[in-house]
Amino acid sequence: MDLLSEDKLSMMAPVEKIRFIIDEVKRGKILVLEKGLTPQEQADLIEMTMTNIDPEDFSGIEMESYPTKSDNSILGKLFKKGIRTRLTVIGPANKLKTLRKDRDLITALVSNK
Repeated sequence: MDLLSEDKLSMMAPVEKIRFIIDEVKRGKILVLEKGLTPQEQADLIEMTMTNIDPEDFSGIEMESYPTKSDNSILGKLFKKGIRTRLTVIGPANKLKTLRKDRDLITALVSNK
């Protein structure tokens, strides 16, 4: 399992970030992203994952994030900081299963398949 800081991911271009995540998950790693992904990055990750699925080698990904938090303050709205992404867990679909998710807790089962 790798814990990735917001700083490491923010240095990457969106396509580079998605490619990095897919490559690491294909190697069997489970990634915990400190900041999470934007909705567009999540969509791109799912799309790119679908093109890489191979029943013999790569079964896809499991991805869970805490719900986003909105900054409803005047300054947050003024500076377009209304939505903040939060921690995201990503791993191979055959190794990571989400058992429960709520506002502040993600319970997952990790197997050694």
